[in-house]
Parts: sequence; structure tokens; C-alpha cells
Amino acid sequence: MSEPKKYILSIDQGTTSSRGVLFDSNYEIAGIGQKEFTQIFPDSGWVEHDPEEIWESTLESCKSAIKKAKIDPAQIAAIGITNQRETTVVWDKKTGKAIYNAIVWQDRRTSDQCQKLRDLGHEDLVTNKTGLLLDPYFCGTKIAWILDNVEGARRKANDGELLFGTIDSFLLWRLSNQEVHSTDATNACRTLLYNIHEGCWDKDMLELFNIPITMLPQVKDNAASFAMAHKSIFGTEIPISAMIGDQPSALVGQACFEPGMVKSTYGTGCFVLINTGNQPIKSNNKLLTTLAFQVNSKTCYALEGSIFVAGAAVQWLRDGLQIIESADQSDSLAMQADLSQDVYLVPAFVGLGAPYWDPDCRGALYGITRGTGPAEITKATLESVCYQTSDLLNAISKDLGDHKLSAIRVDGGMAASNWTMQTLSDLLQLPVDRPKNLETTALGAAYLAGMQIGFYPTMEDFAKSWKSESQFNSKMSDNERDKKLAGWKNAVKRTLSNH
Repeated sequence: MSEPKKYILSIDQGTTSSRGVLFDSNYEIAGIGQKEFTQIFPDSGWVEHDPEEIWESTLESCKSAIKKAKIDPAQIAAIGITNQRETTVVWDKKTGKAIYNAIVWQDRRTSDQCQKLRDLGHEDLVTNKTGLLLDPYFCGTKIAWILDNVEGARRKANDGELLFGTIDSFLLWRLSNQEVHSTDATNACRTLLYNIHEGCWDKDMLELFNIPITMLPQVKDNAASFAMAHKSIFGTEIPISAMIGDQPSALVGQACFEPGMVKSTYGTGCFVLINTGNQPIKSNNKLLTTLAFQVNSKTCYALEGSIFVAGAAVQWLRDGLQIIESADQSDSLAMQADLSQDVYLVPAFVGLGAPYWDPDCRGALYGITRGTGPAEITKATLESVCYQTSDLLNAISKDLGDHKLSAIRVDGGMAASNWTMQTLSDLLQLPVDRPKNLETTALGAAYLAGMQIGFYPTMEDFAKSWKSESQFNSKMSDNERDKKLAGWKNAVKRTLSNH
């Protein structure tokens, strides 16, 4: 009898849902399970998740994928984990229970603390060591907030009783039956505590944010032997052989292994990463210097631009304004818009990310008239994602000087929108390549897990398997493009000066 077919399970734990995706040896999807979970908004600009609900939704989605694929869990050769980055969990070492809700990457509650540290002149030191800016987006001030606002937490942390982790670490702790506390370099580098040049937790950063090193996980490569998933989870032990943050995972899934290659992921937020090779490039345009991936102890760096609100704006159309019932209705509605109206949405629902980094400004809608309706607002919402991407690519171009981008690879839920991708190409004046497999975030983690155990081939061979499903090319006139971008710049300027 032949050996049963083997699969890689990718755990894709995102901002609004958890997913389990099974890939076969040809990178084809055999089964997907997905479970949304609650978004908690305790105060203006605050965003939280229940770590227990994240855990339960992760298990449910993985078991659903296994059931849909009609396989035995023993056929899973390895597990790869990819996750929403910067979302911060602090839990009790003995009980394994979080002492407070997970504080999400979108959360802005520590903006005053970040401003105080900037006023004290610490930002240059932070940026030089971590590649990041002093912003509530990252974990450092979130950890400090939990320790200072949960009764007894500071004492417990100092006594070595508490652990910190991004979502990957929390899931690994649970999957390993509370035995392994580790993370990977791409998640570690988003904490404000990790020195991206020396590849270790940084003593100065730990002192600055007053965080005991005993809380922190061990940092490993993205492809590594992290732990075994305990047999009580899936009925059999399964090696966990990759962990990587969601945006670097999409870069890997898009096979952007060569310096100069760029990808843009459109999920809850939008994240543009450009591979800069083995040398970190310091941005002069408020982009982040970060890790693309780390394999065989070799680090590949990236420049990153982060937009806080992309797909979240479409969710707002659905759940907040209730002008669409599902996200896939946005295309047809946008096409019905009155083209004579110049309506702009600046979706600063939780502040603006790169290249502005203003945590305190809030969203605004400009150019509305009595004739403005759901179609025009929907069109402005989809366009806002394209305008923000244009801002990021302009910043990247300034940082890289003579380097000219040849194309941009896209993925994520909004990449399925033909209207949005055509608008993106029109505004960027670049070919926009949409791959056959839009599940690039899940694929990146699965590929690394499979590569680690010899199930998948080298990066060079994996790159050859990447295929484009559609390419969008610019059709817009220079005059129309210039007019639209000028209107966007004016809308952003007014939004930034409005507080």
C-alpha cells in the first residue's frame, strides 16, 4: 500500500478571524476553516481581543480545515504559524491565562506615553536600534500599560511569574501544552525591544520601557524546530516548524526573495514591504526598517509602510453604515458612482500610519453634496486604500533613490476586487500582479514549515512555482491622475491639521 498523502497545516491568525489552511505537496489548498471573533472597543481608539476566543477560534478553524479535507491529523507533516503582529498578550506562567485582554496593533491608548518618550529625546535611539518609530502600534508601551494598570502585574512580572508574547508565542505556548515560550525574529522585531542589527533583545530598550527580560520569549529563525503540538490538541503529535509575522509571511508567499521585489497585502490594514537584502536601510520618510525573514541564521531586511485601515474601511461600510451587506458588493456599487463628484475618505479611524504617523487624527469625508450617496461613499472608500498605497510607494522611492519599481505583487481579501486593483494600477502607474493563489500569507508560513522538514524545496525552486492570475496596467491619463492625487493630498492635509 502507498503512503498516505501528507499535508502542511498553516495557522493564519489574523485581526478579525482565525484560519486553518491545509496545503498539499504542490502548494494546492486541500481545506480551509475560518472563524471570526469579537472586536472589543472599550474606549475611543482602544482595540482589544479576548485571548481565549483567539485560541478557541484557532482550534475550531484548524479542525474544520482537517474535516473539510477529509484527512487524518496524522497526515499533517508539520505546522506553520503566521499571525497578526504587534498584538500584545501578557499571561500567567502557572495558569497560562492572560491577565488582560490582548491589546491589538490598532490600539492607540499609549499615544501620550509615546509622545512623552519623544519629548524626552528617545526616538532616535529607538529607531537606530529597532528600526521602528515611537508609536502605540508596537508592543513596548502596550506591555508597560498592562503591567502598570492590572493590579499586582508589575510585582508578578518582577518575580518572573508573567510571560509576554505576540499572538504566535501565545499560540505556541498553548499548542505545546505550556512547555515552550518562543517567538521568531520577524515578530520579535516589532516589539520595540529587539535590536535588529545584533539580533537579540536590547538591554537599553528593556530599561526604557521598564520590562523584565524574564517575560520575553526565546527568538528563533522563521524556519526552525519550535515545539511539538501536544497530542491532546489534534489527537497526534505534530511538529511546529515555522513561525512568521503575517506581512513577512505574505512576502515569502509571494516569492519576493530578491532585493527590490515588493508586495502589498490588503487585509484589515494594508502593508507594503520591499525586500532590501542583507543590509537594513534606514528610512528618511517615516517608513519602518524591519525583518523580511530569517532562515539558516541569515537575516533578510525590508522597508515597510503600514496603513492601519484598508479592509477595515469596507467592514465599516458593511457594519457601521450598513450600505452593503457583504464586502463583494463594494465593486458594483463603486461602479455606479457619479464620476463628477470628487469625494475623498481619509480613513483615520485609529489615526494615520505611514508616512504620516499621527495617532490622534480621526477620519474625515470631504467633498460631499446633497447628491452624495452610498455609491460615492463606497467609491471613495475603495480609492482611499489606493491613495494610501501611493503615499507608501512614494516614500519607498525616496528612500531607495534611483531604484525604479517594475511591478507590485498584491494579495489579501481586497486584492480580489478588480475595480480596486485597476484603480491601484492607474494611480501607481505600475503593473499590479495578482497571483493565482491569493492565500499568500498562509502559504508563506506553510512553505517555511515544509522547507524546514524537507517537504518543500529550496526558495529558488519555490519562486519558480509563483504564477500570476491577472495583471492590471494603468489606463488613466496623467491629468486625471494628477488631479485625483492633488485632491487626496489636500484631504490628508486638512485631516492632519484638524486636531
